[in-house]
Parts: sequence; structure tokens; C-alpha cells
Amino acid sequence: MTEPLQPSAERPPDEEPALRTQPMPADANVNGDIFGGWVLSQMDLAGAVPAAARAAGRIATVAVEAMRFHKPIFVGDLVSCYARVVRSGTTSVTVVIETWARRRLSGEEVKVTEGTFIYVAIDEQGRPRPLPPLEAEPPPRR
Repeated sequence: MTEPLQPSAERPPDEEPALRTQPMPADANVNGDIFGGWVLSQMDLAGAVPAAARAAGRIATVAVEAMRFHKPIFVGDLVSCYARVVRSGTTSVTVVIETWARRRLSGEEVKVTEGTFIYVAIDEQGRPRPLPPLEAEPPPRR
């Protein structure tokens, strides 16, 4: 079981985003709102960053366990996806992704989507493979 998605926070996480981009007019519907599929694909790319690092190699997306759209994204917004591993199994990695938009005109930052994605480590033939063991934490610096 993965940890549930939490209610929208008031500000983006204090970390570097896994992905940052700007949607263009071709990514929007007739009303100027960005297509949900575009957002989903950006989140999948962002989630793959920590998943591939944890897997130490090739991965594949196997599920989107949860997805919530809170607010629309507009052409010209600066979109940032923050991703963190919340669970590692034998072959799978679960990643929670928050997507924030900095509004082009006002500069306001709003949480627009969040989701839980599951990736599986795969070998060169595309078959699941075990995740490498987690490295022990290095001793603190003195």
C-alpha cells in the first residue's frame, strides 16, 4: 500500500524539481487549458527520474495508481514537477509526484496536480529485474 495523496500544500517543496517546462499553444484545448494527457506525460517523465536512480538502470511505467487534477494549467505557465520515491519493492518503485504552476502573469504558484506512479526495473530484454540493494547511509561528516 502506498501513502495517500495529501491535500494541497500552500507552497512547492523545498527541493529541485525533477522536471520544469512550459506548455505551448499546441498543448492546449480551445479554451486555453492544457490537456490532461500532456500533464500526465510530464509527470511520468518526472517520476522516472528518481525511479531510474533507485533502479540504477532501465525502468518502465506499469501503473498510475492515483491522479488528481486540482487546477488548470495555462499556456505560458512555468510547470514544475516534484517527484519522490515513497516505496521500493522487489522490482517496483512507487513515486509520488506533485505538479506546481507559476502563473505567467501574476507569478502566483499553485499546486495543479498530484499523482502516484509505479515503475518496474527491467533488463535489456524488457523483463522485470530485482532492484539493487539500498546503499547504507554514509556516516555524518565531521
